[in-house]
Amino acid sequence: MLLRIRSRDGLERVQVGGPHVSISQLNALIESQLQIPIHNQTLSTDRNLLLVKTPADLLRFTDMSDPSRPLSSLNLSHGSVVFLYYQGERTVRGGAPVCPAGSFGRKMTMDDLIAKQTRITRQESPHCDSVSFDRDSANAFQRYVNETLAFAVKRGGFMYGTVSEEGRVEVDFIYEPPQQGMEDDLILLRDPEEEKLVDAIAAGLGRKRVGFIFTQTIMQDKKDYNFSNKEVLQAAELHAESGLKEWVTVVVKLEANEDGDADVHFEAFQMSDMCVKLFKEGWFVTEFGEDDDPKLSKMKKEVVVGGKDVKEVDNDFFLVVVKIIDHQGPLSSTFPIENRNNLATMRTLKNHLDRTKSLPFVKRIADFHLLLFLAMSHGLGSDVPALAECVSTETAVPEGYQLLIESMASTS
Repeated sequence: MLLRIRSRDGLERVQVGGPHVSISQLNALIESQLQIPIHNQTLSTDRNLLLVKTPADLLRFTDMSDPSRPLSSLNLSHGSVVFLYYQGERTVRGGAPVCPAGSFGRKMTMDDLIAKQTRITRQESPHCDSVSFDRDSANAFQRYVNETLAFAVKRGGFMYGTVSEEGRVEVDFIYEPPQQGMEDDLILLRDPEEEKLVDAIAAGLGRKRVGFIFTQTIMQDKKDYNFSNKEVLQAAELHAESGLKEWVTVVVKLEANEDGDADVHFEAFQMSDMCVKLFKEGWFVTEFGEDDDPKLSKMKKEVVVGGKDVKEVDNDFFLVVVKIIDHQGPLSSTFPIENRNNLATMRTLKNHLDRTKSLPFVKRIADFHLLLFLAMSHGLGSDVPALAECVSTETAVPEGYQLLIESMASTS
């Protein structure tokens, strides 16, 4: 029986006698075949083992801690994947042989030399301390993809907020651009003019673009990866475009809980510095075939991973885990969100203003999605950033603007 062992060095294989083999016997086989001492091994069927940050985190992975437990009790069979964490260095057997071609050895091209110097290792620490979500904004996003889309197609959005001196990213609203979502792909139909308005409103609110959020679908086979190769490529492109070292990428997905029901789950990452660098330099293969393994990113040239020259890299090597917390921000998220099926109208605006008429007018318009609607209606685009500043500073909205907005709403 063959087991696939996934570690920080990629995917390797271990030959075992059968499902009756115990975990302690598997440990011994890994030591003999992969040269990793038994005392240095932590095994689990949970892929998150590869993302641990401290030795204390290893204590959470106990499913393979009983040395006498047989593999069959874990439903492990021929071809199953077991995740392996270890610390320190190792010597990998079976490296590429050296083939001399004369007194000075094999002739190497410049690409060969560059590849020999390009080593991909895990980045231990992110550039941001944590990412905090405004509760209402996060709920509005997950509720739509869960209740309306039923996680059947992918959805994405740009996160806007602030970055503290300590590197903490606070997300206060999510802008969802025009897009086409499919079962395993997401195409952003980006509108430069609309995005220019979004950035101007955000600036008026004292916010900027700080990250990207997207969903995975229930049709994706997510058992062995956190990001697919397509998702790594898209995330790396947007991270590189941002120029922001604290840029965060968040994935939202359904995961089974202990009762067998499905819960909506948020996970936050940064793309590693090496990932962004390789993307900028054009190392990634950007065309995907039906037979490509989604948990591996293909490279145009060889890179060094775990002492081996490879052209396929486990996607987890490019991910740096970021802690998630939440907060209650100053903006509301009750106005219909842009570029969805439920298009906002002047009647929508009137209903919103009627529902909030007990509040000061500046509070009634303290919603990014409402401000964007105003910016795209009746040529108000250049005026809305000034309204956003009123919201940000909590100062009274000039009477002329208030009358104009109420007049627009009354035409419904």
